[in-house]
Order: sequence, then structure tokens, then C-alpha cells
Amino acid sequence: MTDAGFSPRLLPDEIHRAVGPGTALLRLETTGSRQSLLDGAWWPRSRDVEREVPPLITALTEHLGPITRVSLDASAWNGIPTRLTVDDRVVHLDSFPVGDDTVLITRGDNDHFSLMVVPPATTPEAARTAMARAVRAENVTQAAEILLAELPHPAAPSVGTAPDNDPAPGP
Repeated sequence: MTDAGFSPRLLPDEIHRAVGPGTALLRLETTGSRQSLLDGAWWPRSRDVEREVPPLITALTEHLGPITRVSLDASAWNGIPTRLTVDDRVVHLDSFPVGDDTVLITRGDNDHFSLMVVPPATTPEAARTAMARAVRAENVTQAAEILLAELPHPAAPSVGTAPDNDPAPGP
């Protein structure tokens, strides 16, 4: 659904831009079929909603038209207000258990877009890899699975050693 007089501009698949923290990397199908599970990926610099969400909304509005609502996982973000004013428009924020790996964007009354959220501390190489996988037109993998597969994980403790935060085994 679009606002009266607005025709969304969709990004051609062949456009590639440098991917850095805070960049909204989008794959928006020109056919409208939107068969992939994810519509894009976002790599915020922090978990500060008032700092990170406005630039995302501005970038998305440029290509999708006015954004009316953003849904974030309350456990993953620092203090989610009920609304933000971005570019002189009020955008409502919802805090739902959508998963800290996903942000839901609403345009109009009922047109939703799902973006994978790359954790802020992710290395550039890992973020680029995860984001590229998320925006493939044929992607049928959930955001959590992509992040689990693509992001580095802490090394497991060696056999015979106790993790730093666990008590050593007793006699």
C-alpha cells in the first residue's frame, strides 16, 4: 500500500554500495513478489534507538516512501520510545519480541518489510558476508540462522579446562 501520489522507487539488484556500520543494505524486488524471507539487512553502530533508527528511517523513506512504524526487540535495544519524529514525520515504535536479529518496518497501514539486524560489534568482513546472504533474492533462511552461520563465535574451552566464569571442578 502506498500513500496517495507516492510511487516507491525500488533499487535495482545490481546496485552495490560500500557496507559500513549504520548502512541499510536493501534488496527490493521490482516484481513485487517478495519471495525472500528478508527484504534487507541493517548494521547499526550501537543499540541506541534514538541515534540509530532515524538514519535508517530516512534511508528507507527515500526508497519506500513514508515509514509509519518500526518494531524492535525491547531486550536488544536501549530504551525504546513510543515514537520518534524523523524528517518532520512521526514514526511509531513498537517493542515486541521480534528477535534481536530482526527489525520490522511498516509502510502505510499494512505493508511490512523485514530487515536482518547485524550486531553492532560485528567485524566488517563478517557483516558484509551476512548482509550479502540476507539480501539474496532466493534466500529462505531466517536472520538468526544467517547470523549464527556467518558471524564468528568465541572459541570453545579446551578439553580439561574450565571456562573462566564456571567454578573449577572439585576433588
